[in-house]
Amino acid sequence: MAKALGAIVVEVERCKGCQVCMVNCPTDTIGMAAEVNGKGYHYAYMKNPESCTGCTNCAVVCPDGVITVYRVKKNLSKVV
Repeated sequence: MAKALGAIVVEVERCKGCQVCMVNCPTDTIGMAAEVNGKGYHYAYMKNPESCTGCTNCAVVCPDGVITVYRVKKNLSKVV
């Protein structure tokens, strides 16, 4: 059995902190950073990286296209 593991990369300086990605994440992976970028916005980041499945919801809904999603399959079968 394979499970998808994902990761996101956010272009921090272009993120305006609208939180659309955060509310559309089904696994509660994304949060808003306490720090601000050069424009003064709190930017998105992976607060729970282990829960990301790489579903791409965040990238699809991002109005500025600042999120890139990566996904790999992890084989969960046991070798006997």
